[in-house]
Amino acid sequence: MRAQRRPIHAVSMWVRRQPPKVKAFLAVVSGMAALVLLRFIVHDHDNLFVAAEAVHSIGISVLIYKLTKEKTCAGLSLKSQELTAIFLAVRLYCSFVMEYDIHTLLDLATLATTLWVIYMIRFKLKSSYMEDKDNFAIYYVAPCAVLALLIHPSTSHNLLNRIFWAFCVYLEAVSVLPQLRVMQNTKIVEPFTAHYVFALGVARFLSCAHWVLQVLDSRGHLLVALGYGLWPSMVLISEIVQTFILADFCYYYIKSVFGGQLVLRLPSGVV
Repeated sequence: MRAQRRPIHAVSMWVRRQPPKVKAFLAVVSGMAALVLLRFIVHDHDNLFVAAEAVHSIGISVLIYKLTKEKTCAGLSLKSQELTAIFLAVRLYCSFVMEYDIHTLLDLATLATTLWVIYMIRFKLKSSYMEDKDNFAIYYVAPCAVLALLIHPSTSHNLLNRIFWAFCVYLEAVSVLPQLRVMQNTKIVEPFTAHYVFALGVARFLSCAHWVLQVLDSRGHLLVALGYGLWPSMVLISEIVQTFILADFCYYYIKSVFGGQLVLRLPSGVV
């Protein structure tokens, strides 16, 4: 085991010594390599979206275990959970009126569990909630709404429904920011919270990979199907933003796991 950890530790230390531009370049190269690998391994790229939903469900299951067995919500952001509930509720509405499918049922189950988590944090486990650490201002909800008014799908659906659809896409991209702020404030992330956030990171990477590979496979025709104007590009940008927001945390999570550390300690300025 030590022999395996030495090269991993050496690579980790080398990456940490690199300037930010080099780290960004390495992240982009790693992401592209992972996309190429997924393109050859996964033949039906729709399965990536299902896999993303499954990983997200695993993350929520870990969260439920933490709340029921550990009897504490320390380290969790109530604001992130509430923003998640908002975009899921809006997406569920859009799914019902625009394109009802299996993902509608998955969103319904995810929304129900998210509302339960919010209830536990607000009422049952309120004494362990770190309200002073959960101090990220959620004023960006307004810009998401304004952006949805300006840039939304150009499909044949009702205008209000198209605006709602765009709003949930933009809000989902930034909904994890309050959770990252909580971890930034505490610097130490206990295992269950770390597992949950890592699952979010993996789920969003798989979702991003699904969209990127679908665009490549259709040779850009998927973008035309989504509509004209800036909307198709904004969908891809939102997916990529979600992935990169969590990329740094996922790196330190993997490093901590390979290092045999049960508690994740984050350096300053990681998230």
